[in-house]
Amino acid sequence: MNAAVQTKRHSDPERLLANALRALVIFVGLPASGKSTFFQTHFAGTHRHVSKDLMPNVQNRDQRQRELIAQALTQRQPVVVDNVNASVAERAHLVALGRAHGVRIIGYHFDSGVRECLERNASRGGRQRVPDVAIYVAAKRLEVPTYAEGFDNLYRVRLVGQSDYEITALPP
Repeated sequence: MNAAVQTKRHSDPERLLANALRALVIFVGLPASGKSTFFQTHFAGTHRHVSKDLMPNVQNRDQRQRELIAQALTQRQPVVVDNVNASVAERAHLVALGRAHGVRIIGYHFDSGVRECLERNASRGGRQRVPDVAIYVAAKRLEVPTYAEGFDNLYRVRLVGQSDYEITALPP
């Protein structure tokens, strides 16, 4: 893991990654909250990346996402689902899929405010930039993940500066 990672309440960031092997990792957070960068920094070498952003021309992205997750888990590859995943209902399908494959379900909640995300989004270019309204809509829909949804582990992630992260293991 990146040496720049700052931890709080969790003294061993390498153990965070080890816990995520043989797992379905679900990112939860607003657009431009740092999810994809976090994936690239911490999971790209070990986990399959599934993101609806990577399938812009697919008609039924939810179905395709489920197929990709199931395929990877069947092949015993750990998976990161890198989407907003704002609601309990959206995450319930993912949790059920992971449980059906007998893997750990790990959630990372990217705790960024609308203002922060709008600022980060403004600095993006091309296809990475989303309409500001997407951030506002996601913020209205966002439900903070809880253990009651079926997560085995939950972490809160806060972007510190431009590239450092504060990761907090949340108690059950």
